[in-house]
Amino acid sequence: MKTILLQICFTLLASSLLAQNIKLNPPDTDRGLPVMKALELRASAKEFDSKPLILQDLSDLLWAAIGINRPESGKRTAPSAINAQDIDVYVVMKKGIYLYNAQKHILEFVTEGDHRKLVAEKQKKFTNASLFCVMVSDVSRFRFGDDEQKKIWSAENGAIVSQNISIFCASVGFSSRPRAYMDKEGLREVLKLKDSQTLILNNPVSYIKKGKSEE
Repeated sequence: MKTILLQICFTLLASSLLAQNIKLNPPDTDRGLPVMKALELRASAKEFDSKPLILQDLSDLLWAAIGINRPESGKRTAPSAINAQDIDVYVVMKKGIYLYNAQKHILEFVTEGDHRKLVAEKQKKFTNASLFCVMVSDVSRFRFGDDEQKKIWSAENGAIVSQNISIFCASVGFSSRPRAYMDKEGLREVLKLKDSQTLILNNPVSYIKKGKSEE
């Protein structure tokens, strides 16, 4: 009986530790290659490594994607139409899903479990990527514009964040690629998205796999 109780306690403790926010490190803005060299090296990876990113690499990746680079105004590394800041980045990892909070520079816990297969969808060979950055647009943040205009802005803003990720990865020697494929219905349910939120793109990210291929 004592053994069973101890196992239950350890399980509950592990679950409570998992369901915590992750405090990110300040970004290292001195790392990486010059922009022109990163552009020269940018490529869409076809294979990904499963090794988790260390905290500093994860911190720098998310700040480069859509972090705050002007604290006095709260503006981001990625511009957005009418400064709506409509794009949220969800990080889908083996241990769970987190939402990047740029204001606090933390990852907020969303749900536990490995949901990478929902993002990989038909391209199952990408399921083992260290993580996926999933770009979601909330059109309710646009102060004006008709539905068609908001769709254009959403796509544009999401693409810019995706490109930030690609350029950062090229600069520091990581693998990534922009993707539109994903199980949107399944992800909507897992992420508990509102009607105003739309899944735009995703980028798998990992360290470079030996014998990798690119396109």
